[in-house]
Amino acid sequence: MRDVDDEVRQIKKEIVESRGLIIKTNNLVNALGADIKSIAKRQAGYERRLNWNSGVAIAVIGVLSFVGLKLYFDAQTGAMRSDKLAAETAAEELRNDLGDEVRRASDRGTAAAKAAKYYDLIRARKRTEVVRDYPAMAKEALSPAEAAVFRDFEQQFRQDLSLEAYQKGLALAEGKKHAEAIKRFEEALERHPNGSHIPAVKQSLALSLRREKRSAEALVYAQQVADQTTDVALQADGWWLVALCARDIGDLDTARDALKLLIKKWPRSALSRDARPLLREVTREAYLGKKAATAAPVSVP
Repeated sequence: MRDVDDEVRQIKKEIVESRGLIIKTNNLVNALGADIKSIAKRQAGYERRLNWNSGVAIAVIGVLSFVGLKLYFDAQTGAMRSDKLAAETAAEELRNDLGDEVRRASDRGTAAAKAAKYYDLIRARKRTEVVRDYPAMAKEALSPAEAAVFRDFEQQFRQDLSLEAYQKGLALAEGKKHAEAIKRFEEALERHPNGSHIPAVKQSLALSLRREKRSAEALVYAQQVADQTTDVALQADGWWLVALCARDIGDLDTARDALKLLIKKWPRSALSRDARPLLREVTREAYLGKKAATAAPVSVP
């Protein structure tokens, strides 16, 4: 009987332990279910975030790709436009160069025809026409050789015409036709103002002007002859003429200074021998003029 009770107690004990174990197991199962649900929720949230991130990443990649393609195509388009503009500019320059070349060829053809006619004038020794037409001819599209030849001939003919006018002026002056001589001398100056004969031309012009009672104008040219260094032999004559012209117009101080300089620089010349008595006369005239001015009565207002 005691053994049966012990077995019953043992069975009850095992039943209680089994029930506790079942309760614990049930609690563990419930806790595990809750954990599984929580994990499932987190997994679902993670998947949703992953989906959103993937979508955003795809969108960003798409936008960046579009922007990149846009920039690439813009760069390509810009390069093509630059190439096109450069090609158009080069084409325009080529067209301009072609136009300039055509014009130069046309101008050269025209210049060649004019140069041939101009050279005919040179060969015919038509000096007046050569000198007259040279300024227009120099503007043509001449070759360097043609330009140099024409310039040399023009300068030579200018000098020839100037010398010819000078010779005519001398002949007229010798015939006492000083008015006409003055025109020829002025023509000689205009034809070739830098020629080596110009000091002599100015001296002759000053002499003719003085003969025509135009001493003030003559004084200008006489002073130029006196001051020039191209023909040193004429300087003494220039100073002598300066003195004479200055005396004619009443400028006794200039006349006296010119005579003093003439005597000082060329003491043994024939002009210096004539200059000494003339200097005394000019000095006396200047003294008398100052004395007369001092002795003039002063008007009292």
